[in-house]
Amino acid sequence: MEPSSDLVRHLVATTGLTPAEARRVIGDVVAYYAEPVEDVVRRRHAELKTYGAKNPEIFARLAAELSRRPVAAPELSERQLRRMIYG
Repeated sequence: MEPSSDLVRHLVATTGLTPAEARRVIGDVVAYYAEPVEDVVRRRHAELKTYGAKNPEIFARLAAELSRRPVAAPELSERQLRRMIYG
């Protein structure tokens, strides 16, 4: 998907990036946010577990993180989050 030329121009004008760099950054951001919710939940759960976080804390943090995404995921219960991780 080619980013809109308006967005590329905006990034070039406001950041000093070249047009090629701006297109690459836009592509990276779009790809990051295209990760399916289930994959985000599993990835972040594993990351937070490595730092010793416990599930109640992790589930609260995941719910908060998901709600702040540009296109927010639907509100998920702890049970739904747990099922995404453990099946």
